[in-house]
Amino acid sequence: MRLRNIPGAREEIAADRYVIPEDLQPALKGNWVGRFGTNPRPLYIEIGMGKGKFLTSLAQQNPDINYIGIEKYSSVLVRAVRLREALEAQGTVLDNLLYLRMDAEKLTDVFAPAEVGRIYLNFSDPWPKDRHAKRRLPGRTFLRRYRQILVPDGQLEFKTDNRALFNFALSEAEEEGWRIDLCTYDLHADPRLCAGNVMTEYEERFSAQGNPICKMVSRPPADEH
Repeated sequence: MRLRNIPGAREEIAADRYVIPEDLQPALKGNWVGRFGTNPRPLYIEIGMGKGKFLTSLAQQNPDINYIGIEKYSSVLVRAVRLREALEAQGTVLDNLLYLRMDAEKLTDVFAPAEVGRIYLNFSDPWPKDRHAKRRLPGRTFLRRYRQILVPDGQLEFKTDNRALFNFALSEAEEEGWRIDLCTYDLHADPRLCAGNVMTEYEERFSAQGNPICKMVSRPPADEH
């Protein structure tokens, strides 16, 4: 899908107090709890947060959890920032949500071992060509990074409507020794599994088109911690 450039997006997010500048991110490694300025709370992150609906909704529903949204592109992240600003204008205060504009390849430069409780991947770019397999966020290259920063028994949650990517993710997780807690090829068809599900913008769109939504929840090998 072609990314629409938003003029001035980089400058807009640079001026936002909830977006941590790239040059300050490594200094916060191991001290994200302190950056939130609250009592210790679990830290959950979304990689490739898009327009921010999913993570903003979670932050509203769970004030006892800290969230960080990670997005590579300024023209995408700025939409999440604007969503938050609109909520604040209505009186909604979210002191448990921050943003990083960064590439997921730098995760271990920004988060310390066992610092993150849960990682969300929602409708990630499938990178369909074989030569681009290493760029797929649910692939083994990234699973090894996730394993380093997750707390013992931490979880990775992955949702997509792309069945080929989902099968790839399932295979990669099993090859890397991850434990599969949940695996469904049609999330919305199961009322039990769908209870409490927070939909992203893509999920709403694809579901309306009749596309089944796949979801997997997995944990890294227990002997890694």
